[in-house]
Amino acid sequence: MPEKNPAVDSNPAAASQTVRDSTTPARRAAVVVNPAKSGGEELKGAILRLCETQGWAEPLWLETTVEDPGAGQAREALEAGVDVVIAAGGDGTVRCVAEVLAGTGTPMGLVPLGTGNLLARNLGVDITDPVSACYDVFNGSDKAIDVVKARLNRSDDEQVFLVMAGLGYDAAIMADTVDVLKDRMGWLAYVEAGIRKLPGKPVKATISVDGGHPVRRRIRSVMIGNCGRIMGGVEIFPDAKVDDAVLDLLVLAPRGRFGWLGVVAGIFGRNKSETESVEYFQGKSAEITLEHEQEFQLDGDHLGTGTHLVVTVEPEALKIRMTAAAV
Repeated sequence: MPEKNPAVDSNPAAASQTVRDSTTPARRAAVVVNPAKSGGEELKGAILRLCETQGWAEPLWLETTVEDPGAGQAREALEAGVDVVIAAGGDGTVRCVAEVLAGTGTPMGLVPLGTGNLLARNLGVDITDPVSACYDVFNGSDKAIDVVKARLNRSDDEQVFLVMAGLGYDAAIMADTVDVLKDRMGWLAYVEAGIRKLPGKPVKATISVDGGHPVRRRIRSVMIGNCGRIMGGVEIFPDAKVDDAVLDLLVLAPRGRFGWLGVVAGIFGRNKSETESVEYFQGKSAEITLEHEQEFQLDGDHLGTGTHLVVTVEPEALKIRMTAAAV
């Protein structure tokens, strides 16, 4: 006769829980991974072992490609009905996965593998150890964050970003950063590109926030932030919060020979303040029209050039699965 478990026999509720635990399917994750940044099979093996130890089923492992950097894989994960979709890569992978998951209710986890990892940095996710970050996903809870929808050149297609969009100088930096230097120097590679791109002509811009009275400036760059922190830990949008349902705009308009010194003082100075070279705006939507085409970027991805951009915040449209301690 089988040996009885006294604890279960004396507690019907415990017996019922035992039955539920034995019949409830294990939770399952999908990992959308950029193979160029994953370091080969080592990471996959580590995550498979982690799933075993944490009681999760074997994950759906989906690698991105040059042709499909994450959106198709995220849709496949949704169709499979997984409990969480983990974006394992850089900010580009995260953005592509988020574009599909936003508004679905299925949470996204972050396993940072890129150079910037800006969303992860802003959320306090561990960027030093991918396996530790994955552990935090498996044992975390959901945090709702805003996403921002962008339409370039009056297109009907909307694209999502989570950290920052830019027209002008900052996007030119993203377009011209040398990949080899990124691998060797990390975020300092962007500094090198920024120095090379300092010379340039301003462009006439019209900026309207929340449909209000337009302001006109001669700008080098307009940046729209959903988070505050960029590479190097710089707090470029000091008032930005990822869940405040507000967009933060930064207009760079250096004037004269020493105009960039005013930009540096306005952004990086200990006492941040608006100058004639730096202006901040806040709102739920913004429209920017430029006289001439400028480079365009979303979350560090260079996406061409444009003269017209409309951005709108979607409050708490995306769930992030993470540990509460990391917030």
